[in-house]
Amino acid sequence: MFPDEIRIEALELSTRIGVPEEERALPQRLTANLLLVPKTPFHALSDRIENTVDYFQVARCVQEIARSSPRHLIETLAEEIAQTLLARFSLTAVEIELRKYILPDTAHVAVRIRREQ
Repeated sequence: MFPDEIRIEALELSTRIGVPEEERALPQRLTANLLLVPKTPFHALSDRIENTVDYFQVARCVQEIARSSPRHLIETLAEEIAQTLLARFSLTAVEIELRKYILPDTAHVAVRIRREQ
């Protein structure tokens, strides 16, 4: 049996990221795809927001993490997002895919991680 999931697709992020200093000089657009596995199954939510994971708050949290400080690697940002979401929200697992639109002749470059409690 598969666990219940919440998905957030193509969340827009703005962050200073990249190995060369000039790449971090201005904010860049990234997008995030998030898969959240809540601790409480959907059938036990009683139609009450406080019993579930508030995806609006998750989205705002991820955007704030991205804005918070410059980084060299999108891998580092993905790990920070995963650890923060697991600590702040009632989740058993998260999958994070970050897409960066920097490499010529490609749609995007992406990293994907899964972390569990």
